[in-house]
Amino acid sequence: MTVIDRRAGRVLLVDQAGRTLLLHGRDPARPEARWWFTPGGGLDPGETVAEAAARELFEETGLLVPAGELGEPFWHQVTEFSYDGRDYRQEQDFFLLRVTEIQIDMAGMDEDEQETITEHRWWSAEEIEASAEQIFPVELPELLRSL
Repeated sequence: MTVIDRRAGRVLLVDQAGRTLLLHGRDPARPEARWWFTPGGGLDPGETVAEAAARELFEETGLLVPAGELGEPFWHQVTEFSYDGRDYRQEQDFFLLRVTEIQIDMAGMDEDEQETITEHRWWSAEEIEASAEQIFPVELPELLRSL
């Protein structure tokens, strides 16, 4: 089995109520596999982690934030997962971005994102813990409380 190593930048958007924005998606190779996750994704060639996080944030939410305004990552994670018939080992950095009120615009999503991301929702730590749905990263409630 070949495992694809990749780097990713993710953004934890947190509103004034302490909730975070999560996207709901599915795996094209396994349509029954669905989960919630933070905006973000893999680096394009030549991108920094912050640039990838800012680009993905814009594509998936319509929120345009210069990479330099994301600051330094507040959390680092290595995760392994399967997606579209491929196995990944992903090293990812999370950036924190506090927002007041934003209008989510998913019109900038690329073709793969349009096919797999179905909705978005703001979640509190308590709602995440009470949910039976798959939500990643699993440490999200503790991360939200630590902010």
